Amino acid sequence: MSYFAPVTSPAYDPRLLRSDARRNRERLVASARALFARKGVDVSVEEITQRAGVGMGTLYRHFPTKEDLLDAVLEDAFAELVGQAEQAVLEEDAWAGFTGFLERALELHAANRGLKDVLASRAHGRRRADAMRERMRPLVRRLVERAQEQGALRRDFAPEDLPLVFWTGDRVIEATGSVAPELWRRYLGLLLDGLRAGAATPLPASPLTRAQLARASRKRHS
Repeated sequence: MSYFAPVTSPAYDPRLLRSDARRNRERLVASARALFARKGVDVSVEEITQRAGVGMGTLYRHFPTKEDLLDAVLEDAFAELVGQAEQAVLEEDAWAGFTGFLERALELHAANRGLKDVLASRAHGRRRADAMRERMRPLVRRLVERAQEQGALRRDFAPEDLPLVFWTGDRVIEATGSVAPELWRRYLGLLLDGLRAGAATPLPASPLTRAQLARASRKRHS
């Protein structure tokens, strides 16, 4: 359902916009992302344009419907996360790259809680998330492999274990965000100490398979 006037506009590549138009689009996306994260997706378009410092006509030209704006916000958030993973893979110290990525990913997650509504309630958002995970998968696998090759990460940690870290981190953020917004950092510190190779003891169960992980993820969001 559109929240805007029924204005139609041809699809375009934002990279081909004039510099002033591109800046306006970036301001709108940044404004919407910040407001969606803090207030949820029902925030008014008037508030989005006021925060961005542009008029409603500018909003319509770039995003004829609210779905278009939501899609751009999700793309922006996912691109940031993928970029963090790409940068982490290039770290000379693989443990610093691995742990830094976990910290930055949870930091983004804590800051963008309101976007969870978009992913949970909209099929298009879920498709976006699935596409992002496909891009992330080889990067995450390389992060894990490099940290193990350098002897920093316990050998029995699997890439399929990483979603469990984010799922539990999500619960910590959700439970403590209103009373101790930074407590997730303590949780992460405790977790990372258990992932160090020097602290490893045999694990009592195998990691999830890809199929099991997919089923668990679907159940979690059902």
